[in-house]
Amino acid sequence: MLIDSHLHFWSLATPGHQWPTAAEAVIHRDFAPADLQATTAGVALTGVVLVQSQPTARDTDWMLALAAREPLVQAVVGWVDLADRAAPDRIAALAADPLLRSLRPMLQAIADTDWLLDDRLAPAIRAMIDHGLRLDALIQPRHLPMLARFVDRWPDLPVVIDHAAKPDAARGALDPWRVDIARLATQGVFCKLSGLRTEQAAGRSADALAPYIDHLATTFGERLMWGSDWPVVTLSGDSYTRWLEDARRLAARTQLTEDRLFAGCAQAFYGLRPPKH
Repeated sequence: MLIDSHLHFWSLATPGHQWPTAAEAVIHRDFAPADLQATTAGVALTGVVLVQSQPTARDTDWMLALAAREPLVQAVVGWVDLADRAAPDRIAALAADPLLRSLRPMLQAIADTDWLLDDRLAPAIRAMIDHGLRLDALIQPRHLPMLARFVDRWPDLPVVIDHAAKPDAARGALDPWRVDIARLATQGVFCKLSGLRTEQAAGRSADALAPYIDHLATTFGERLMWGSDWPVVTLSGDSYTRWLEDARRLAARTQLTEDRLFAGCAQAFYGLRPPKH
């Protein structure tokens, strides 16, 4: 099986659409299931986790409506304004849809690194736990110490780090990312092997990611899952299939089992059901 734990669909016409803009010309257009089928021709894709790209309720509603019609989508990661007083009610309503499995506040775009620790968010976090949801942490290395404190505070909320917290692969820097993310691995957090190609400098080979992948494999082990981050990955000049091939090749150097990295971990974290097709 091959389960992509992280990809996006979007429509520029969706009210409130913010990104991509015309500055990201390569991906400044609609992306739908038909586009995914075209780009993954020849790939035996079993299922995908559809992740929000806009910090709006309308985007989440649009994704859930699309997912209900698309058998390949096995789970949706939505967005809720966790600081809103109405957030617990919104979370309860969204959780009634069996495809909604996780929420993703766009922490990387929030200047306050400690925002997730704000006491105003506590009712929303409690609602997420009560309704069996998870947290996708869209973070940068600056957030890792904060996230460790958050996990200590909310041990009953499953957390996955998106894009391995976006280490500074453009400069090939490992520290302090290496130490900080390893601490979270000891706390039972999951992590996605995704998004790393777009963190590299232009023209760099995927082979330069080997130290990062080796560290993630050693620290997270069976709690590491592969994701394409398509179509964003194309900003690196890479294609879906090339990133998949490179990830398989680089992961083969580690102790990871391919079944777990490319399917089993995502199934376990998101509680995925058998494919609908």
